[in-house]
Amino acid sequence: MKVRKHWLGLVAGVGLTAFGGLASAAPFGDEASVKLANDLWALMVDKNLAGDNAIITRPYKGMPPHGMILELLELPVTLDGVTGDLVVKRNYGGDGLSIDDVINDPNKYLQAVTIMLKRESGYDAENQDWFYVKYGPDGSILTNPKGAKLAGRVAKGMPTGCIACHKAAPGGDFVFNHDRYK
Repeated sequence: MKVRKHWLGLVAGVGLTAFGGLASAAPFGDEASVKLANDLWALMVDKNLAGDNAIITRPYKGMPPHGMILELLELPVTLDGVTGDLVVKRNYGGDGLSIDDVINDPNKYLQAVTIMLKRESGYDAENQDWFYVKYGPDGSILTNPKGAKLAGRVAKGMPTGCIACHKAAPGGDFVFNHDRYK
């Protein structure tokens, strides 16, 4: 789904730098990316995509780095008048974890919520304009070993991380489960 207007209104007062206006802007963990990630978490909780009242789907077997059991939800969302496709992956883990364990007590085994949000054209064209976030179960934005918040163009230009992995998805849309977002 195409984004209907620019995201600039979302971060009034933050400046254009975080949206790629200057090459020196950090690819992830910057103030604008963190603000967008926090606003997105609030929207996901409001729409029951995250939080204590999250919609439960049929979990399936996963693999690292996301988790041994996963849930996936996808839908277009509108944030501050801007619409983009959202992919939400709930990552579950624990010793001997089964799908039935997750169905019966998802909050006990939830380790992270990872998302991809399709941004406006030009946000990160070489990487299909995806915005990534890795949240803790409580909605806090998790950090990498250097303390950078995992929100934005996570690990852009690095040999491992969100973008490096998702570039390998078949179909060229950076999504492994299908090829709908070309």
